[in-house]
Amino acid sequence: MSKRLGVIGAGGHGKVVAEVAERAGWAQVVFFDTRFTSGDCAHAHWPLVAAPEDAAVHECDGYFVAIGNSEVRQQWCEWLLDNGLPLVALVDPSAVVSEYAIIEAGVLIVAGAVASVDSYISKGAIVNTRACVDHDCHIGAYSHICPAAALAGTVKVGAHSWIGIGSQVKQGICIGNDVIVGAGATVVSDIDDDLTVVGTPARSR
Repeated sequence: MSKRLGVIGAGGHGKVVAEVAERAGWAQVVFFDTRFTSGDCAHAHWPLVAAPEDAAVHECDGYFVAIGNSEVRQQWCEWLLDNGLPLVALVDPSAVVSEYAIIEAGVLIVAGAVASVDSYISKGAIVNTRACVDHDCHIGAYSHICPAAALAGTVKVGAHSWIGIGSQVKQGICIGNDVIVGAGATVVSDIDDDLTVVGTPARSR
């Protein structure tokens, strides 16, 4: 059994991460964050021990970055790796993850999510509650597949993209880098980099 997990980021997303970690077998979860004090409800169930820069001093068996902003999440993941600290992936036991899926370091897969056969979830990405990533999908680094979003087979999502809650993406679609797909949108055609799309069918706004 894994022992002590250090989590950078003690906000609401951090609470989700901590619970997934416990369900996945981590015996102890501690937070590193300077934005809160020990009395804040954001991490009432788990101790807040230090600033992120002090993570190495506290000798955890693994580390995870629980920050929603993808650029900040990338910065801290790279900091951990540059400092030789083990960045881990976390998968909730209720998620359905194919043995043929590839899950990179820093990935979070939350309760009820699916990562199907030959899907590839790149570093630091989030597959949130009940999201579905079907066969042969490729999720780019630090992207977020939001709760209940559904990606049909062979969808490609670039880095730092946000696939909104309850959205649907048709099979074979390519979504670029730094894209925002609005909540409940239906994506039936490719999306270039740096666009925000909404509606059914999804269109740039």
